[in-house]
Amino acid sequence: MDRVRAWHPDVPAVREVFHATFDSHAYPAHTHDTWTVLLIDEGAVSYALERSGHIAAPRSLTLLPPHVPHDGRSAVDGASFRKRVLYLDEDWLPSRSVSAAVSRPLVQDARAVAAVRAIHGALESPGDTLAAEGSILSLAELVLQHWGTATAGRTDAPLARRLRAMLDDRLTESFTLSEAARLLGAHPSHLVRSFSRAYGISPHRYVTGRRIDLARRLLLVGHPPARVAAEAGFHDQAHLTRHFRRVLGTTPGAFAA
Repeated sequence: MDRVRAWHPDVPAVREVFHATFDSHAYPAHTHDTWTVLLIDEGAVSYALERSGHIAAPRSLTLLPPHVPHDGRSAVDGASFRKRVLYLDEDWLPSRSVSAAVSRPLVQDARAVAAVRAIHGALESPGDTLAAEGSILSLAELVLQHWGTATAGRTDAPLARRLRAMLDDRLTESFTLSEAARLLGAHPSHLVRSFSRAYGISPHRYVTGRRIDLARRLLLVGHPPARVAAEAGFHDQAHLTRHFRRVLGTTPGAFAA
């Protein structure tokens, strides 16, 4: 039986997230005004992009550019397929990328596939907006490198220091990298790239680590985990527990005890 799920997360650049399992559905030729980032989890999909045939299979990404017709159906007659799709703003990639995507829509890059899986995981988790946004910006860099269309980026240490100061000042607040970029007068991709090169860690991992440090201090002076989650900037206690366990290998409760 066909199953679909779609939602619009409050994450910059993301128009829609679409998860679906289809037993027999075939898409007629159509277009989107967004970039379509297609991840196949089971089965395979055959499609035509500007009259050229392609196959989307697991362990690879398919990037369909905006305003270019494509269709889609199971690559094996009678077989189902399961997919996850991100619809991203048209300006997520520069306009010069459209021709590269038409020629080479299949991206067989393990880092890019891992980034998309991380994006979907973060979008499923309340409170991980910053992680999703950072991975979306990183994915753009990986895709442009894959196509050989990336421009040489310089490390901007002063900008990285300004971002770190902002992250420290707003450690427990909810904000986006796009918002930080506007305040600092930089493009989000350049902001993230400069920070990662300067400090060897992405902005969202830096924030998470600092929040975990704050949570540890609060737990050790006797604050209960639910209160600590709110005071340290986590969405809720479950959000705190998930990241606490990932970083420290134990739960907040066990750590406090």
